[in-house]
Amino acid sequence: MNQQKGNLSIHSENIFPIIKKWLYSDHDIFVRELVSNASDAITKLKKLSTMKEVALDSEESFKIEVRLNEADKTIVFSDNGIGMTDEEIKKYINQIAFSGAEDFLNTYKDKSDKDQIIGHFGLGFYSAFMVAEKVEIHTKSYLPNTDPVLWTCDGGTTFEMETGSREHRGTDITLFIGDEGKSFLNAYTLRQTLDKYCSFMPYEIYLTVEGEEAKEDAEPQEAKPLNTTTPLYMKMPSECTDEDYKDFYQATFKDFKEPLFWIHLNMDYPFNLKGILYFPKLNTEFDTIEGQIKLYNSQVFVADNIKEVIPEFLLLLKGVIDCPDLPLNVSRSFLQNDGFVRKISTYISKKVADKLNGLFKTERESYEGFWEDINPFIKFGTLKDEKFFENVEKSILFKTIQDQYVTLDEYLAEALDKHENKVFYVTDHIQQAQYINLFEAHDLNAVLLEHTIDAPFISMLESKKENLSFARVDSDLNEFFKEAGDAESDAEKTKNEEKLQTLFRDVLENEKLEVKLERMKNNDLSSMIILSEESRRMQDMMRMYGSAGLDPKMFETNGTLILNANHVLVSNLITNETLESSTRDMICAHLYDLAMLSHTQLSPEAMTRFVSRSNLLLTRLIS
Repeated sequence: MNQQKGNLSIHSENIFPIIKKWLYSDHDIFVRELVSNASDAITKLKKLSTMKEVALDSEESFKIEVRLNEADKTIVFSDNGIGMTDEEIKKYINQIAFSGAEDFLNTYKDKSDKDQIIGHFGLGFYSAFMVAEKVEIHTKSYLPNTDPVLWTCDGGTTFEMETGSREHRGTDITLFIGDEGKSFLNAYTLRQTLDKYCSFMPYEIYLTVEGEEAKEDAEPQEAKPLNTTTPLYMKMPSECTDEDYKDFYQATFKDFKEPLFWIHLNMDYPFNLKGILYFPKLNTEFDTIEGQIKLYNSQVFVADNIKEVIPEFLLLLKGVIDCPDLPLNVSRSFLQNDGFVRKISTYISKKVADKLNGLFKTERESYEGFWEDINPFIKFGTLKDEKFFENVEKSILFKTIQDQYVTLDEYLAEALDKHENKVFYVTDHIQQAQYINLFEAHDLNAVLLEHTIDAPFISMLESKKENLSFARVDSDLNEFFKEAGDAESDAEKTKNEEKLQTLFRDVLENEKLEVKLERMKNNDLSSMIILSEESRRMQDMMRMYGSAGLDPKMFETNGTLILNANHVLVSNLITNETLESSTRDMICAHLYDLAMLSHTQLSPEAMTRFVSRSNLLLTRLIS
């Protein structure tokens, strides 16, 4: 053919600034796009072969080669796929945004749909100009009696096209790397980029470092492909062993802690979706959990953690999802937000719920074993997705102070004759140990809710369950702590209660302090603080939103101080008229601080006074 020159034909609706590097946010995307194009070229050829439109050697192997020459500042992407004629280059390259993949699919859509074509937009090739100052295409079509073609463009709107010298079917795309792409001339960087985007591509990918001036410490030529052409998620679940799943997890996420369990997604209708979701051993704090869901389109990496496809609460997991039907936009990095995408998200959420329910019903002991690791994610899911809550409601567990796991229904059934429709809970089993002991002494049970997600979670349950209420173990529980057959009369009790309230208010200089006198079953317990559930939740909310301009101290209350009439210290305060006033005052302050220590943390000033007072009281014992 004679040498030709011309101007690139730009379809205005697809925006010419792609040439000026505005289409993709990450420059390394060019690796994905050019390897994807090479993969498409091979897939097209194989499709034609299956339709008997081209004869191929049965032993022919297909592969993609990436050749790096640091001295020449070039990177070559080579395939032995379908190749192009000069007319096809004019149509698919010179007319920017005319997708060859889309044209091919339209032509053969009724003949074969076994293999997926990756490209849809025709713009991927031009991502090369984000890093290259010049690009050459050396190609030869599979069609007989066609000449090879050499196409050259320096990144402007002009090109040159002439007869090439390539002897075999396929395409080489040579990038002459400019300043903006010089980091990719490093073999390690290029290899990492290939690993990021092309780990699961359907054809073997090889990287070679060539050139006489290549550094001595440069990576040697790869003897094996960089990628896995048939990743585990593309297989049927029945073909995979537990070890296969664990090995795939470790290799994909570089996490050598074994996952708790996994879900293999395999769906062909009404959309094509495959993948594996892993439940890793999670951290203790909800806000530090970091998951990673890798999204692929026909085995090509698209992005991490795309919320349109992956329900937000599942982003805490690790996994791989491949959906060739995803409606990507031209950069393949963002999804068009439509009903189809929502259907995928709903499907994934349901599969997770089904897995959890299955484990709960058939492997409850194992399920209980990793409940502490997975419960933050499940609770987060119930808050974010009402349908997910409905699906997993019966599989939600609560750990009790008796170190057992129960469902909400099991807990309420056990407590039916003691406190109907009320759930007592603990937020700090160490600090609230005194209350836990009191519960156990009264044969009462409580559940542990010590995670930051638990506060909104129980509020959600209360809103959905009629008459259900949650109360912390240090809330208004007077009726559970009285001893039957109190000795003193109501009038005597009231008199003593008023005396103690006046005394404690004077000593503590707190006119609002409420003091109650009760006879507790545990005689070793001298005092405790009771704070109503409503008041405590208001305090917690104000502490959370105090930065919004409201002073959280406005809503603070000291709660009610409960004094045990059966304890010797309390009885002495009532009956011992000869007790030294200074000693009496210290005992009052100490009883209050002891109660507060089991309820919340003392302020630094209060703790300093408590330690000083403790030393003084101990000194008086030996003086």
